[in-house]
Amino acid sequence: MNDPAGRDTGGSAQQQVSAWRRLADTCVLLDGFHALKHALRFGAEVPLAVTADREAALALADELAADVRQTLAALLTEVPESTYASLVPRPHPTAVAALAVRPSRAANLRALARTPRSAPVVVLDQPRNLGNAGAVIRLAAGFGATGVVTTGTLDPWHPTVVRGGAGLHFATAVERLDVGELPPGPLFALDPEGEDIRGLKLPDDALLAFGSERSGLSAAVRARADHLVALPMRPQVSSYNLATSVAMTLYHWSATGGAAA
Repeated sequence: MNDPAGRDTGGSAQQQVSAWRRLADTCVLLDGFHALKHALRFGAEVPLAVTADREAALALADELAADVRQTLAALLTEVPESTYASLVPRPHPTAVAALAVRPSRAANLRALARTPRSAPVVVLDQPRNLGNAGAVIRLAAGFGATGVVTTGTLDPWHPTVVRGGAGLHFATAVERLDVGELPPGPLFALDPEGEDIRGLKLPDDALLAFGSERSGLSAAVRARADHLVALPMRPQVSSYNLATSVAMTLYHWSATGGAAA
C-alpha cells in the first residue's frame, strides 16, 4: 500500500526485499541511480528496484532522465534506509539499487562475432583492477564500440565493475573469453615498442588489445597480434592508466574515420 505521499510502505516493501534476496545471486546489481537509468535506456530487464528516498530519486529522474521517469516511477519501491543499506555492499549517494537480468551470453557472443563490424572490440588482457575495467566499459559504450572482452580471471560482470561502468554494460557486449576464443578481426595490441598510433588508421573491425595494469600484454595476445601500436608518451613516463589508454585509442579511431553510435 502507499502512504499519502505516494511512497510504498509495509507489505509492498517487505515483498520486494524478500524477492530481492531470492534473485540477488542470479541477477546483476545496479548500484545507484545512474546505473539503473543507463540499464533501462539500453533495454535491461529490471525485475526489482528499491530506494531509501523515492521522492529524491524521482526528482533526479525529472532532472536527468525524463525518458525513463515513468518506468522508474513504476519500478521503485521505498524501503527504510537500514534495509536499503543491507541489500548493497556499499550504499550509493543516490540511495538507489536494482537487480537486472544479465544479457544472454549466446547473444553477446553473436554480437561480438558478427562481421562486418562498424566499430572495434576492446580486449582487456588479464586486467586486475575492477574499477578500471568498469571505466573502460563506460568508455566503450560512449564510443559505440561493439563490445568489451576480458581474458584472465577478472569477472567483467562483478558488481564493482558494473558500478564503475554506470550500468552501461547493457549498452555493449561484455564477456570473458580465452585468447583462442577472441572474435575475428585484425588485432592491434598496445605496446610501448609498437608503431606510433598517430600514423595509423584503425579499422572498424579491429580488436584493440590492452595489457594488464601491472604486467602488460600476455604472451598469448602478443602471439595473436597482427600489429603492435604505441601511444605517444613523454620519455621517463612509465605508462598511462588503463582507462586513459583505451580512451586515447578509441578517440584516435573515431577521429580518423570511425563514428560513435
